[in-house]
Amino acid sequence: MGEIDIFSLSFILSALRVSTPLIFAAQAGLLSEKSGVVQIGLEGFMLAGAFSGAVFAHVTHSSYLGFALAFVCGAIASLLFSLLVVRLKTDAIVAGTGFNFLMMGLIPFLTKFIFNSTGSTPAIPIEHRLSYEVTVFAIAVVIGIYFLISKTRWGYWIQFAGEYPDGLTACGVSVERVRWVSVLLCGGLAALGGASLSLFLSSAYSPLMTGGRGFIALSALILGKWKPVPTLVGCFVFGVFDALQIRLQGVPINGVTIPVQWIQILPYVLTIILLAGFFGRSQAPAFLGKR
Repeated sequence: MGEIDIFSLSFILSALRVSTPLIFAAQAGLLSEKSGVVQIGLEGFMLAGAFSGAVFAHVTHSSYLGFALAFVCGAIASLLFSLLVVRLKTDAIVAGTGFNFLMMGLIPFLTKFIFNSTGSTPAIPIEHRLSYEVTVFAIAVVIGIYFLISKTRWGYWIQFAGEYPDGLTACGVSVERVRWVSVLLCGGLAALGGASLSLFLSSAYSPLMTGGRGFIALSALILGKWKPVPTLVGCFVFGVFDALQIRLQGVPINGVTIPVQWIQILPYVLTIILLAGFFGRSQAPAFLGKR
């Protein structure tokens, strides 16, 4: 029987590594949903960030610059989402689903136009790939969002926009403006999650490389009950399952080798369980998704 020590330093580092994209995306979703905007478009923002980060890293020969510009591209992409949902009051679930499909279709067109490829970008040299500083930065983002939400005026405005928007309006603060800014930050942070996939976990963009991580991040957000630090813990839980399925591939258990497809679905099974509410009831912001 193959043995895997889940308490070993190498396994913990592996779990943190694969958790990094989820941490960015889940915290991004937290900002959006705290302000009252349902965020189903995390997958699309991550795709945009993974692609733009890889492209700019290739063009500028700097993964750091590519990573930073991915944030800018995600923020710009969020303007379309905000226009539809915040300004035009389009249903956020419909808009988010449409945005995901838009990114799925637009990126292959752009890779064909820019690189004449079938959907992938040129590989970045291994020595130029990002390392665990991205994970450290992701944890720093969590700490920053914690203080933003709980200790600053803007954080209180974001919470009021999701819990009691009429009260915020009565105080003379524009709910729409708060939601625009929240979704802008959401798009940028989720794009960093995508960029960490193409510049840290991999060395290029490949078609649909997010693999549903936007929805897993949303599950971690629900598991964390829309709070920054518990959401971080939720991301790490998914990271442990993801790292475990990587380690278990090809490892016989009691002389039996489990088909790799069964092992690969572990994180997604956990996602379904959490979304079904088997881990307790989560209380979403009172005005989440309401107009």
